[in-house]
Amino acid sequence: MAEPLAQSGNKPATTTRTAMESRAGGALALVSGATGPLVGLVLLCLFLSFTTDTFLSVRNLLNVRDQITVLGVMAIGMTLVILIGGIDLSVGSVLALSGMVMGYLGDNRGWPFVIAIVIALVVSAACGLVSGLMVTRLSMPAFIATLAMMSIARGFASIITNGEQIIGFPDWFSDLAIIRHFGFLTVTVGAMIAITIIAWIVLQFRPAGRALYAIGGSQEVARLAGIPVRVYTVWVYTICAALAGLAGVILSARLDSAQPSSGIGYELDTIAAVVIGGASLSGGLGGIGGTAVGVLIIGFLRNGLNLLQVSPFVQQVIIGLVIAVAVAADTLRNKRG
Repeated sequence: MAEPLAQSGNKPATTTRTAMESRAGGALALVSGATGPLVGLVLLCLFLSFTTDTFLSVRNLLNVRDQITVLGVMAIGMTLVILIGGIDLSVGSVLALSGMVMGYLGDNRGWPFVIAIVIALVVSAACGLVSGLMVTRLSMPAFIATLAMMSIARGFASIITNGEQIIGFPDWFSDLAIIRHFGFLTVTVGAMIAITIIAWIVLQFRPAGRALYAIGGSQEVARLAGIPVRVYTVWVYTICAALAGLAGVILSARLDSAQPSSGIGYELDTIAAVVIGGASLSGGLGGIGGTAVGVLIIGFLRNGLNLLQVSPFVQQVIIGLVIAVAVAADTLRNKRG
């Protein structure tokens, strides 16, 4: 009788110790995932502040903030896609298509510009819907489905005006990205901040956010738990494309033009920002806070390289190395996990 009692008495202690170790491991994972990119951002800012004279000027910081708006909006949608273990290579092309649709309807055809913007966003969302259906209904790999959509969207963007750019939008539209309210905040930057906060709240506190993490962890387990994996997947790709379309509208406001060649290479910067922010390409790990840090790292890095007068060709090499290091860190993290 004493032996079973001894075992029973030891069980709570073992359980408590295991729970403590689990909590410690979870806390360590949280710190390494969130703090690592933040430390990198601080070190980058310190380096640039000592090597350049204008990096910490108010004007330069405001310019960087305006420049990262497009990337920030796109990265939010990409975060959702990567969380479920997917990828979207079409965001740059969808950005271009959105700008061309808006410009063609509002400028060339004379439609009310607000309606042209809405239709551009609907067309962008439709691209994501098709990508999501190809992934879920046709069982196509996300890489192939979005690669096909990248080509389709880019082709339609060029077909609309036969490859010609559209220049000159209403003054009120361009002012959205130029005029700083309260001395520092443009409407486009405010939109990025609002979308970021909404996405953070959904992922942290809403059942939909927990469902995305569950799908990224294991689609089969999520399905057995009653989560409609296909529905969530389609919605995620649709939202990602819609945000890419919104980024196209923002870019058109900043440049006062729309070009079918816009957004080339943006998908790489977007994926890089999410991965640098601590998200795992295998899914189930990441967050909006980390993505925001990743966007700032990309923005400050490009700005700093320009201030240091580094050749654009060398900049491509450096950005590529940063992406490689981020993916390598993700691979090591998965192996340790």
